[in-house]
Amino acid sequence: MTSELVVDVQPKEVSIALLEDKSLVELQSEGRNISFSVGNMYLGRVKKLMPGLNACFVDVGYEKDAFLHYLDLGPQFNSLEKFVKQTLSDKKKLNPISKATLLPDLDKDGTIANTLKVGQEVVVQIVKEPISTKGPRLTSELSFAGRYLVLIPFNDKVSVSQKIKSSEERARLKQLLMSIKPKNFGVIVRTVAEGKRVAELDGELKVLLKHWEEAITKVQKATKFPTLIYEETSRAVGLLRDLFNPSFENIYVNNEAVYNEIKDYVSLIAPERAEIVKLYKGQLPIYDNFGITKQIKSSFGKTVSYKSGAYLIIEHTEALHVVDVNSGNRTKNANGQEGNALEVNLGAADELARQLRLRDMGGIIVVDFIDMNEAENRQKLYERMCANMQKDRARHNILPLSKFGLMQITRQRVRPAMDINTTETCPTCFGKGTIKSSILFTDTLESKIDYLVNKLKLKKFSLHIHPYIAAYINQGILSLKRKWQMKYGFGIKIIPSQKLAFLEYVFYDSHGEEIDMKEEIEIK
Repeated sequence: MTSELVVDVQPKEVSIALLEDKSLVELQSEGRNISFSVGNMYLGRVKKLMPGLNACFVDVGYEKDAFLHYLDLGPQFNSLEKFVKQTLSDKKKLNPISKATLLPDLDKDGTIANTLKVGQEVVVQIVKEPISTKGPRLTSELSFAGRYLVLIPFNDKVSVSQKIKSSEERARLKQLLMSIKPKNFGVIVRTVAEGKRVAELDGELKVLLKHWEEAITKVQKATKFPTLIYEETSRAVGLLRDLFNPSFENIYVNNEAVYNEIKDYVSLIAPERAEIVKLYKGQLPIYDNFGITKQIKSSFGKTVSYKSGAYLIIEHTEALHVVDVNSGNRTKNANGQEGNALEVNLGAADELARQLRLRDMGGIIVVDFIDMNEAENRQKLYERMCANMQKDRARHNILPLSKFGLMQITRQRVRPAMDINTTETCPTCFGKGTIKSSILFTDTLESKIDYLVNKLKLKKFSLHIHPYIAAYINQGILSLKRKWQMKYGFGIKIIPSQKLAFLEYVFYDSHGEEIDMKEEIEIK
């Protein structure tokens, strides 16, 4: 199986597509201006206590106050709170954590009202992004995640991932970390640290310790509340860190600055694999070039077809996701109704596992498979679903089929499910139902080009249009494109873009910035 990553950097967002054998299996996207990401730390202020819930609401700058439960304060909250108070009171000198005295663990049966008060400053970390009508979910058990290690201040313990099965390797890693970690810091050793040398682990530990020092320095200098004290690494590197696997064959990036960031990161964690990071310089949009745009258009939306005419219907509600499996107009199986149902259901299990990763669906997922009478077939379906979900990094739990043929799946949810609208509003009539004659579309484009060249004095720009229109403009020896270039200059580029609707167009300058050429009727 070949695995590739494609990173698309746009002015407003960064998205990463994971391809397995050229098939899209994961798509992650984050706005470049979003500040409420999982892992970010804030010096917030307690806004309201909720004794009935044994929780409080904390102001971290989001429109809705963030939720912090008493049990999410963490066992070392007393030590952290004392250290934060000392840091805030002494603006000149920063006391190292190694000299701090650890206080007893927080009482598990305690109450929020006896621990916090309104207006108190607390250091918190986001564990769940705002979802639907809810604000962010917080914890005070701080952690700095790296590729091999997770650093936990005020813990002083070393834990090793349960997925490392070798007892000798577990003992080696534990002993190694105990010898290099500073006092009053705990460390969790991640699965990928198996077999790594001390120099690699020590190098990452120093980076994580530096993050802690920078965060606590921001606490000391804080003059307003709330304030961001630690931000996860750049969007592209943050998305890449959890996805990265040494088995990747290529990582393509379409932005030079982000390419350098990713190359530096891969050189740090896997120096021998640095050459897999490649800068994409093609004229076509990067997702179009690798066939990702088409897969996005066909994989999102309410109805998802898979094989032989069968399809899934996926609906999202406030409480859960519902999936219905339909056999469609497929031909009958030689083994009769039972064989037909099994074949459709096994195909649905394959596609559903891909859809869960692709859309990052979390919470409760209920799947209505086609009814099967034989217990052996129901067990086959359950085993296929479990096997397919083994590639999923999110924590999940799958229950066997119920009496009604329903399968229940729970999947870890830390951010809203990705929902891409695959329907397109007509770009020329804007939903009114009547459009100008299509044959005049190229005249409209020429008038825009004339305005850009003769009025705005732009010499170099690109016109992104639907591939069908691009083919029409490029056809023939004396094509429309050639005529425009002879008339307005050879700085005009025509780029086919699959994400645009049929009569939609976008102009970009030589720096890749969009030039807004919409008419007044289009803006209304």
